[in-house]
Amino acid sequence: DHRVIKERRDVSEALKASLEEKVPGAVLELLRSRGEPYLRVNPDFLLEVGRHLRDDPRWGFDFLALVSAGDWMGKSPRFEVVYHLRSLSNNLRIGLKTAVPDDTLKVPSVYSLWKTADWLEREVYDLFGIHFSDHPNLKRIMMPDDWEGHPYRKDFPLAGRG
Repeated sequence: DHRVIKERRDVSEALKASLEEKVPGAVLELLRSRGEPYLRVNPDFLLEVGRHLRDDPRWGFDFLALVSAGDWMGKSPRFEVVYHLRSLSNNLRIGLKTAVPDDTLKVPSVYSLWKTADWLEREVYDLFGIHFSDHPNLKRIMMPDDWEGHPYRKDFPLAGRG
């Protein structure tokens, strides 16, 4: 069985255009960080964007590799969630960044699109305190159940709890 891996290419501009056509108002900007493309996405359209990226055969983002978060203490919104997507069949990668509203600390769960979000979103919830609506089992995964606070927040005491 001889498999040919497609050359990885930057399709971020085409992705942005595709999403602007399919889900108007969803993409806020195209960014680059350390050579990697990211799309800043309105959280209200996160599931529509994810569904399009997964289901459109031009993109085929079938693998959610990582969910991470950023704490921009002192800014509003303070938190953002970052989804690192891979298309295994097309050898593509893209990051989706979405702001977490300060008043709810909640974004939609992408579990309905990628089952790996089950554990990945639970980790972000536990360490940052960000809630994922419609997650099937949002509970602590890293810290003990009785732990108070979220250790990856910038305002968490460096010495831990007393």
